[in-house]
Amino acid sequence: MTVILRRTILSALAAVPLPVFAMSHADLVYENGMLSWPGGTAQAACGKAGVRADKREGDHASPAGTFPLLRAFYRPDRIAPPQTSLPLAALSQSDGWCDDPADPRYNTLVGLPYPASHEELWRADGLYDLIVVIGYNAAPVVPGKGSAIFLHCARPDFTGTEGCIAIACEALAPLLGLLGPGSRITIKT
Repeated sequence: MTVILRRTILSALAAVPLPVFAMSHADLVYENGMLSWPGGTAQAACGKAGVRADKREGDHASPAGTFPLLRAFYRPDRIAPPQTSLPLAALSQSDGWCDDPADPRYNTLVGLPYPASHEELWRADGLYDLIVVIGYNAAPVVPGKGSAIFLHCARPDFTGTEGCIAIACEALAPLLGLLGPGSRITIKT
């Protein structure tokens, strides 16, 4: 009787889904043209100038270090909302990201039109159909240290980015399902 009761309890517990706070989420590592995570890898592109510990605005380098993955965006006219435990929002044509170090909204999401220099997130080329915001230069924001560092869709030839990490959209969409609060990316030189 005791054995049957233990098995019944254990099998019942195995069927109970864990709450989100109890789940562990994947961490990512970029190194030498590859992005890896527990159970997978994908070809990846980094900044045109490589990876640098002393990242600056406009230097075309990806920042070296370990950073939190903060939230995700997607193009609702092109793809369905991806599964993820990260905060997720649909992009709109009025979404931008301020890249002007002299502006108080530097390195943050802004509504367009916006008077200071900014990057438009609604792109025709598909590179921002899926975006994960990398928490580089985010808390606190230091003017000139670099902005708009994302994990996003790569060009078909995997040419370098302006400083982001990029993988094929076909790999990024399912990878989002492994990411959630506490996920980080390590970008190695």
